[in-house]
Amino acid sequence: MVQLIDAEGVNLGPTETSKALEMAFQAGLDLVAISPNASPPVCKILDLGKFKYQAQKKAADARKKQKVIEVKEIKLRPNIDTHDYDVKMRSVEKFLDEGDKVKVTMRFRGREMAHQELGLELLNKVKDQMAELSKVESAPRSEGRQMVMVLAPR
Repeated sequence: MVQLIDAEGVNLGPTETSKALEMAFQAGLDLVAISPNASPPVCKILDLGKFKYQAQKKAADARKKQKVIEVKEIKLRPNIDTHDYDVKMRSVEKFLDEGDKVKVTMRFRGREMAHQELGLELLNKVKDQMAELSKVESAPRSEGRQMVMVLAPR
């Protein structure tokens, strides 16, 4: 005994399995178990090849519409010039608009290591400037000769 749905999508109600198979054979189609765990199992009369093709197309469409979030990196130095800083901020803005995360890296060389507070100030300036576009995923933290902060789009 199966719950039968015909080729047009009309529910024919509980039907004997042998009768359902006969009806599918007469229509030149296949009897496919749509939900075999239901009681009684739901079966549909349809073209199995066409059904599989449509399912494959739907899965490919879903994969195509999926957005892969990338992590883009912007490297700064503590004594960066204002114009250079503005150019980098435009890049950060563009990355965030595209839906990507941005890793802002402050690199210290030589005696700059003695003045890490300047780098921290600059990272906080970036955080404040990008506040309406992004949220801070990881606050500025020191990793050896560099300080790292990650921004995620809102």
